[in-house]
Amino acid sequence: MRNDLERRSSNSEEVDVLEFLEGVWRQKLLIFIVTIAVTALAVAYAFLAKPVYEAKIFLAAPSSSDIADLNYGRTSQTGLEPFTSRKVFDIFIEHLNGETLRRQFFKEVYVPSLSAGQGAQSALYAAFNSSFDVVQLAGGPARAYVAFRGRDPALASKWAAAYVEKASGAAKAEVLHDATKEADVRASTLQLEVDNLRENGQRQREDKIIRLQEALRIATAIGLQNPPLISGEVSKALTSKMDGELTYMRGSKALAAEIDNLQQRRSEDPFIAELREVQSRQQFYQGVVAANRTVSVYQLDGTIEQPDVPVKPRRNLIIALGLIAGFGLGCLIATLRYALQNLQRRRACP
Repeated sequence: MRNDLERRSSNSEEVDVLEFLEGVWRQKLLIFIVTIAVTALAVAYAFLAKPVYEAKIFLAAPSSSDIADLNYGRTSQTGLEPFTSRKVFDIFIEHLNGETLRRQFFKEVYVPSLSAGQGAQSALYAAFNSSFDVVQLAGGPARAYVAFRGRDPALASKWAAAYVEKASGAAKAEVLHDATKEADVRASTLQLEVDNLRENGQRQREDKIIRLQEALRIATAIGLQNPPLISGEVSKALTSKMDGELTYMRGSKALAAEIDNLQQRRSEDPFIAELREVQSRQQFYQGVVAANRTVSVYQLDGTIEQPDVPVKPRRNLIIALGLIAGFGLGCLIATLRYALQNLQRRRACP
């Protein structure tokens, strides 16, 4: 008994599905018309929509020769760490992605190209941000590309090149500043050392004059004008001590002459032992700061070409999606129409 009821229920469901499919199939003309209509709209959009072109510039890390001037004087002996191609390129990429450069390019290039009354600044900036990309390529050597999208292929190429050039200028300024700043600090530190050595030399000269003046007073008091003539071992021992407590033994003439010479001395530099070495190191770092440098923070990977094939609209994809959407919408309308007709028939039956 139970098996018979299940069999009848199953047969009933099969009949309902078949009736449903038959009912929808009877409306195939409606499905066809809707499909054609939606597909026609998709075709119209695909061919009437304004094309969007994308200009790409591929970039690679600079070569060793491109940054050779940047590493002038930067060796392990001088204590200045050399720049690497990857480090310089990373600084360049940071500027490409930097908000400062985007805002600057937006105000100086993008906004002036628009006609008046194009909309709020925030909306324009959002549109500008969505019109270009900076993408770093994974794996292998350091590479990246900048892509600008626009209605005019020539303008897109021009903007891409201009944006890269602005980022390059900012990156060059940063690496050159970094290259000279450390050397400039070291040169300033050595200048302080030179000043200290000169000041110390001046004080030593003044102290020596005071000591000689005291020795002169002693020599004058005892009437010793010339050093005594003493031979033998005693002479050697005495001579070695004439710079200390026995300085007066040189005699008043020699002491007066030495005092006058010290007072007339214009510069103490030749008599400061460490001064010339410090000045030499200082001049080296000053030369590093003043050196003229030609630096490139990237190199082009290929050439800058104007795009001739639009990236939008993608006509084949739009038409295919329009065909699928039209068929689906036609089937949905046919299903709803069949369900409504079926409901009306059931209500009409007593």
